[in-house]
Amino acid sequence: QVRLFESGGGSAQAGGSLKLSCVASTVGTPYDFTNSLCLGWTRDLPGKEREAIATSNTDGTILYADSVKGRFTIFRDSAKNTLYLQLNNLKPEDSAVYTCAAAGCPYRRHVAFGASSFGVWGQGTQVTVSS
Repeated sequence: QVRLFESGGGSAQAGGSLKLSCVASTVGTPYDFTNSLCLGWTRDLPGKEREAIATSNTDGTILYADSVKGRFTIFRDSAKNTLYLQLNNLKPEDSAVYTCAAAGCPYRRHVAFGASSFGVWGQGTQVTVSS
């Protein structure tokens, strides 16, 4: 079983930056963080469905939602079992609860881009951007 723990949320001015972290830990059978888990970040915007914004797959593909492309970067540090999301050039409309997510993806696979592709979730971290 995989458990996810986010940190790094907070407040920023428009145009500023934040970096979110998500540490993956396992209970029972260990997972290969690099080769067994597709990982992603989602966010909950007020009045909207959960939105997938970035995905890192075990086949090496990385995908972004159009709303964050060019501003946000998803990456992993396998030595630390940690997933990151670097948020640059923040906008007030980026204010949301950001949650990291995981799905089993052995043998170089990828998941369909969308929040429904994931089955394990962290607790979420709030990001607030002021104008």
